[in-house]
Amino acid sequence: MTHLRRNAVLAFAIATVIVTQGAFADEGMWTPDNLPLAQLKQKFGFTPDAHWAEHAQRAALRLAGGCSGSFVSPTGLVLTNHHCARSCVEQLSTAEKDIVKAGFFAKENKDEIKCPEIELNRLDTITHVTDRVKQATVGKSGEAYSKAEKAVKSDIEKECVGSDKEATRCDVVNLYHGGVYDLYKYHRYQDVRLVFVPEEAIAFFGGDPDNFNFPRFDLDMAVLRAYEGGKPAKVADYFPFSKNGAADKELTVTVGNPGGTDRQLTVAELESTRDVDLIPRLFDLSERRGMVTQYRSESAENARVAQNDLFGIENSYKALKGRLEALQDPNVFALKRKEEADLRAYVEADPARKAKYGTAWDNIAKAMTTYRNLEMPFKYTNLAGTKYFAYARTLVRAAAERKKPNADRLREFTESKLPSMTQSLFSTAPVYPQFEKVKFTYILTKMREHLGTDDAFVKQVLDKQSPEALAAQMIDATKLGDPAVRKALWEGGAEAIAKSDDPFIKLAIAVDPQTRQLRKQMEDEVESVVDKNSELVAAARFDKYGTSVYPDATFTQRFSFGTVKGWDEKGKQIAPFTDIGGAFAHATGADPFALPQSWLDAKPHLNLAQHMNLATSNDIIGGNSGSPMINRKGEIVGLVFDGNIHSLGGDYWFDESLNRTVAVDSGAIIEALRKVYKASRVADELQAAQK
Repeated sequence: MTHLRRNAVLAFAIATVIVTQGAFADEGMWTPDNLPLAQLKQKFGFTPDAHWAEHAQRAALRLAGGCSGSFVSPTGLVLTNHHCARSCVEQLSTAEKDIVKAGFFAKENKDEIKCPEIELNRLDTITHVTDRVKQATVGKSGEAYSKAEKAVKSDIEKECVGSDKEATRCDVVNLYHGGVYDLYKYHRYQDVRLVFVPEEAIAFFGGDPDNFNFPRFDLDMAVLRAYEGGKPAKVADYFPFSKNGAADKELTVTVGNPGGTDRQLTVAELESTRDVDLIPRLFDLSERRGMVTQYRSESAENARVAQNDLFGIENSYKALKGRLEALQDPNVFALKRKEEADLRAYVEADPARKAKYGTAWDNIAKAMTTYRNLEMPFKYTNLAGTKYFAYARTLVRAAAERKKPNADRLREFTESKLPSMTQSLFSTAPVYPQFEKVKFTYILTKMREHLGTDDAFVKQVLDKQSPEALAAQMIDATKLGDPAVRKALWEGGAEAIAKSDDPFIKLAIAVDPQTRQLRKQMEDEVESVVDKNSELVAAARFDKYGTSVYPDATFTQRFSFGTVKGWDEKGKQIAPFTDIGGAFAHATGADPFALPQSWLDAKPHLNLAQHMNLATSNDIIGGNSGSPMINRKGEIVGLVFDGNIHSLGGDYWFDESLNRTVAVDSGAIIEALRKVYKASRVADELQAAQK
């Protein structure tokens, strides 16, 4: 966006911020139990009833690792993105059979392969538990508040799960930054099998250069299947495929799980995000990209092993760069300061409101000062980034936490969380020692660089060894790459951990007291202060706007309403559709613009005018990848896989004139399955579900 164009857009937004707080545009990530029905009727002539909303809620899915998906047949067929299933595809690949590169199609049910770590969550019910949580925390602050909040959440979740923890997941979710607490009860599927993925060359056609851009020509799709009792799951709620896709200006609805937005943060929190979080993280990602690129250049096998890491790094770098640019724009901060000033003025205008809410913003600002002091040691003592240490820390802490009453445990070790934890811990996914050495060397090097050579923690970890030497020594000696070893340590509990001579177990034990203390400080002095005072800010916002304002995203289900719509890019109108013929025109024959041979062979048989990707004004963010895009009849018209470059600032605000969602057209999915991949079994199942 040009500087003048952004100024004009933001000037309008600032001038109308009070109105838009309670109004309705395409902006909004709405919870299933609070859809903006009056606004939908007014703008779109669309009034979804309770049955429509409940059906969509239960047909949509969350991939617990950070994506979305949906049921698309009554026998558990699941549609999501290639990049959401990529970890599974990589884990099932070998040097001899790289299905990331070659793609995969199970010709029969018996050929469907279990993914080592994917968990699907179907949202069944939402229960309001605000009163119970706030009763437990009323009058408390600091450590007492943190402990009480964690305890009551753990108790509620345990009661919800009951004796069915293998098939049930329950999460207490705070919305409006603590203004509302809801209990989300999910049906859990942990037997998830791979049915179909195309080659990466078409799933991520255009690679990093085209990422977060449009026009796009990607078949970023994967088909999975949920199983129960060793058989395909039988589901009552699923989305049929649209026969015709979506038309220009047609209403589109996304039902997904946006990971997180920061549109309701205070100015002090946004400043900390910009200065303390985003800038250092971008430097770190830049260095990691260099490290991984170097490793990949050393052999074809290294390139295969490290490709998923590079994909994640490049995607994160581009996304966070967009967020930083938004927060570095003085006009964005002018908008945020205006919003905050208006709300604070509303509070100050009434003595009762001032007495109740008036100190909240200043208390959060003080907590951000504490955060700036704690952030560096907290980050670099966590040694995050190698699977071996992650396994070790989980095992060491589990041995201690599982002996405690459920309400007293660290949140990730409560009973309701253990099935997901053990699925990951006992995963059969391969671990590559040489690559882990490179990553652990990097972690140790950064720890020493940022904490200093004289730091007690650095001396404790490295002693007199170099990062490279210590990483090689520990990884050569560890047995934690073997899932059977990890399972034995888990089942053996504290006694097995104490007897273990594994170097990573020993390291996790040695550093645990200090890292626990830093975590406790962060929870008691920062998170609890922010949580408590954010509740007050949320209450003030409720007083002024009510629930006409949607809550920030929390990786829980949200509905977004938009239309198929292009945009004006510096005087050039961007059309909302691309077609299959455009993919061939866009191809150069060289990566990342090389179409796979399967597409070149199929070209004479393809409908080149078939829409391939489309852009809409739906409001999404990371986590929405894999979301079903449906029409008012509840039919799939697209598969969300990206946003345009303007959407990257959507973490903090939404610009309806420019922010766009990008999806694979439903027609392109059927066209490719039938004519490129001869996957009629899957296409037939999808189209049999058409109503």
